[in-house]
Amino acid sequence: MTLQSNDPGMTPDTKVKPHKPRMGLSQRLRAYLFAGVLVTAPIFITFYLAWLFVTFVDGKIESLIPAQYNPETYLPFAIPGLGLIVLILSLMLVGALTAGFFGRLWMRFSEQTLNQIPVIRNVYSAVKQILETVLAQQSNAFREAVLIEYPRRGIWAIGFLTGTTKGEVQNLIEEECINVFLPTTPNPTSGFLLFVPKKDIAPLSMSVEDAIKMVISGGIVTPPDERPEAEKSTPVVSAQTYEELEVLREQEGAKVLIPKDKRPGVKHAETKELPKDTQKE
Repeated sequence: MTLQSNDPGMTPDTKVKPHKPRMGLSQRLRAYLFAGVLVTAPIFITFYLAWLFVTFVDGKIESLIPAQYNPETYLPFAIPGLGLIVLILSLMLVGALTAGFFGRLWMRFSEQTLNQIPVIRNVYSAVKQILETVLAQQSNAFREAVLIEYPRRGIWAIGFLTGTTKGEVQNLIEEECINVFLPTTPNPTSGFLLFVPKKDIAPLSMSVEDAIKMVISGGIVTPPDERPEAEKSTPVVSAQTYEELEVLREQEGAKVLIPKDKRPGVKHAETKELPKDTQKE
């Protein structure tokens, strides 16, 4: 479309740029307000939570320090973070002591004592096993984010590998399975433990931190795909639902709970008898 104009400086091929409506004073002030909130809110909330944590630790630890060893007794002002520093140094000292012979002897004696108490031994063993699994340097727990189909085929969810399925659970399953922790949104501390076949797990290149951010934000924060362009253009998984696999429970020759020609909405091409196991007397 050619625009006609009486302006001698404008030729028929000249394109007129769309005019942007000017913002009113109230709209501009509201935009400034939102921009200020987006800049200051994350910083303020981060420092506020850090201050609450430091204050909580100081209040618990400083009360255990004798007055003659507390620097605040001789100073006219308080020292923020003193309790946190004392706690870190104490943990490092305990770790150094337990690495020696007497430390290992004391740990063995204390564990034997705790194992004699009926209720305490269950709590102690569970907490110790969880901490050893999470804090172990060679452990793969919560070290990789994966993509799985949950709660049904065609719907995907982000999970975290926690280990290899072993024991009775793996012995009852034909396929090799992996323990996957499926977190909930927006609280990733709760979730579900799933035993997923290894072949049905799609590893993600994103870090665990980025995956946790995506879960907490409910998908609002999406980490960028940093894979090479060739990998970006090649899909790895598909959302197609395989009806035959669903009916046969993904294993050829398994019992059919509902034959395909007997399912609601399916026209009966021919009448087939139900398997003997499903026939009603």
